Amino acid sequence: MSKYTIGVDYGTESGRAVLVDLSNGAEIATHVTPYRHGVIDEVLPGSGRKLEMDWALQHPADYIEVLTTSVPAVMKESGINPADVIGIGIDFTACTMLPIDPAGQPLCFDESLKGDPHSWVKLWKHHAAQDEADRLNEIASERGEAFQPRYGGKISSEWMVAKIWQILNEAPDIYEKTDRFVEATDWVIMQMCGELKRNQCTAGYKSIYHHREGYPSREFFKALDPRLEDLTATKLRGEIYALGSRAGGLTEHMAALMGLNEGTAVAVGNVDAHAAVPAVGVVTPGKLVMAMGTSICHMLLGEEEKEVEGMCGVVENGIIPGYYGYEAGQSAVGDIFAWFVEHGVPESVKQEADAEGISVHALLERKAAAYKPGETGLLALDWWNGNRSVLVDTNLTGLIVGFTLLTKPEEIYRTLLEATAFGTRKIVDAFHNNGVPVDVLYACGGLPQKNALLMQIYADVTGREIKVAASTQTPALGAAMFAAVAAGAQAGGYDDVVEAARHMARVREESYQPIPENAAVYDKLYTEYSRLHDYFGRGENPVMKRLKSLKEEATHSAETVVK
Repeated sequence: MSKYTIGVDYGTESGRAVLVDLSNGAEIATHVTPYRHGVIDEVLPGSGRKLEMDWALQHPADYIEVLTTSVPAVMKESGINPADVIGIGIDFTACTMLPIDPAGQPLCFDESLKGDPHSWVKLWKHHAAQDEADRLNEIASERGEAFQPRYGGKISSEWMVAKIWQILNEAPDIYEKTDRFVEATDWVIMQMCGELKRNQCTAGYKSIYHHREGYPSREFFKALDPRLEDLTATKLRGEIYALGSRAGGLTEHMAALMGLNEGTAVAVGNVDAHAAVPAVGVVTPGKLVMAMGTSICHMLLGEEEKEVEGMCGVVENGIIPGYYGYEAGQSAVGDIFAWFVEHGVPESVKQEADAEGISVHALLERKAAAYKPGETGLLALDWWNGNRSVLVDTNLTGLIVGFTLLTKPEEIYRTLLEATAFGTRKIVDAFHNNGVPVDVLYACGGLPQKNALLMQIYADVTGREIKVAASTQTPALGAAMFAAVAAGAQAGGYDDVVEAARHMARVREESYQPIPENAAVYDKLYTEYSRLHDYFGRGENPVMKRLKSLKEEATHSAETVVK
């Protein structure tokens, strides 16, 4: 009789549960639950308090609603006996973190604290800790900290320590009331099985934890701020567990809410992009996996620890046991295309799409495909949400060069697609030129399923074959694989994720091959992209940062007048 696991993928806007057959990776049922409160980036719920620039929060109750809505839904749709579901695993956008009290409750659940935005979940794209990240990097460089090269030379404002330090600086009372700062993925696991067990993936990539050496020294944290000296022994305390470990079993309470059996194996948490790697069958080096959605995470396996500019981290056993897992990324990709469709497209284009019964994206893709590389005369820097790799600077902003009075919306759309491809090539080159080979690309997520032009452009720009995941829910499939490992072979699962991938991973038969004549033109455009990239991104002309500073000053001035 077949056995099954459930993978739950927590994204930026919603969570989705997938019920998977362990014998072949077939997805039996899928259900999506949009977050009731969405991304909180303007006004704090219940208080009317306006958030400042670069804030991005979420409501932790939304995460539990995914479990109690989507999991029962896939069980009902499939008709599977709960006894045949042997495990559940989750993946999460990261670093998405929150402060909790000694009972494990988020501080924003406390009526006396919920009016302070620092008591809430800070989503991965919360960038308001950039000042703290800048100072952290300066101090680490001055001290010659060994961890810094492992993270491409810079720790991001998106990550755990910078966000904690921002809380300490701006809301010291919240910091003092916090028992522990945790990743949302670990908190959700805690709700299911009753125990907080930190996972190796988020600890390694987002909290500066090293598999062999542990966290940076107390002396380093004291150099940041004397109040942080004991951070890792207190508010980041707890054993770190390997991916695929069994965090525990479903509690009676959560089992009843989710429609599963009490004691069902729960795997420790994971990160969305990292979970996707075995789901496309990548368990050996040389194959870069792109988890493509609102942003892109680039995942790669290596046999040695190398220093690569701008990588988000290299973590031993961080993706697949036995290898060093490398991560890089782009802070906005699908978000850029969505921004243009929402704010930059004339009404006539929307009317044309409506008349044809297709989306604006589909219409623009079709029209943009009629152009040859270079034909638009445009070039863009893809920094609408800052730059994650290789520059690691959230204060950089977007740029388009080459506009004329004849420029059409589809030309801009194609240029934005190309810009994100150039950003990926910058990452691929950084790895490949520093001794971490990249021979072929794998793509998963929403974008590869929807936009064939985008994938062909990526193949042409990078000069590499791109294979596409067969699953539309690849991170959730990967989470289900790790759930099978947590359950173990004796229960009908697998004893390691490599074996799980051998049975469950799936990619499409067809792939995207680079077209030589397109690649030749894109090589020329990439040279120009690189010049703009370095001119605006490496300090020669910091106009983007000056403009952002002027905007902040004007915003604060306007708010003061209103008050």
